[in-house]
Amino acid sequence: MNIATSTTAQAADISLEPLEGWHCTHIFYRIDRAVLAQLDEEAINAGRRQILSILDPDNPESPARLQVSVVSGHKADFGLMLMDANPLKVEAVNQRLLASELGPCLVPVYSFVSMTEVSEYVPTVEQYAARLKADGEDESSPAFQAKVRAYAEREPLMRRQRLTPDFPKWPATCFYPMSKKREAGENWFTLPFAERNRMMAEHARSGMEFAGKVMQLITVGIGLDDWEWGVTLWARNPQFLREIVYRMRFDEASARYALFGPFYVSYVVTAEQMLAHTRLAHRVGD
Repeated sequence: MNIATSTTAQAADISLEPLEGWHCTHIFYRIDRAVLAQLDEEAINAGRRQILSILDPDNPESPARLQVSVVSGHKADFGLMLMDANPLKVEAVNQRLLASELGPCLVPVYSFVSMTEVSEYVPTVEQYAARLKADGEDESSPAFQAKVRAYAEREPLMRRQRLTPDFPKWPATCFYPMSKKREAGENWFTLPFAERNRMMAEHARSGMEFAGKVMQLITVGIGLDDWEWGVTLWARNPQFLREIVYRMRFDEASARYALFGPFYVSYVVTAEQMLAHTRLAHRVGD
């Protein structure tokens, strides 16, 4: 091996930035109303200005992706989804919030740390063609060739969307962590790849039934957090969140092998809308 080449490769590995993809953090906050009630008007107004700046996606200090949402139910009041190649740029948002004038009344209640990836179950163009043939399609037919060409055109965009995704401008979102079973007789990680691939292909077909209604992003928490994957869903309407999760629960990969953590359902808003909705920038009684 060329020593210079080896040294260059090792230097490339010494970085907080992934070789491909981004870091991702979901974090949810509860507002301590008792503490908020003790803050004077000057501190509240200053904190409001600080939070609007901290949560401004166009702020030069903001990560590449920053999404604010207000949470349904008692688990949290609002949540953030943050993504960037630099994990410290992601984490700095949380630290700046906690250090703000309103920071004393912000209580982080849950977080999930993960990274983006292209799943091993996403087929290459060749694998996609082989799957079509396995489904009985004639590789010499114009329909077969058109499907393969269309997939070849979509595949680079699919990879980019998994590694450095754009968030859809849809109002409803849901996040939950999950893992695969490692129990006697039902250990996902001892199954042959072909068997896992078959089940994940079924799972993917179920998800495609919701094209145009729901967008999904899977990030990986293996080695980074308590659960193995994080699932983020965005939907045009909250009803579609319920429908897609229910539909996919019947797939074998989910019904037999999936374990799920807490669900956080929320609605995408601007930072200013979040402050108004949660009454975070108001004194008690306002």
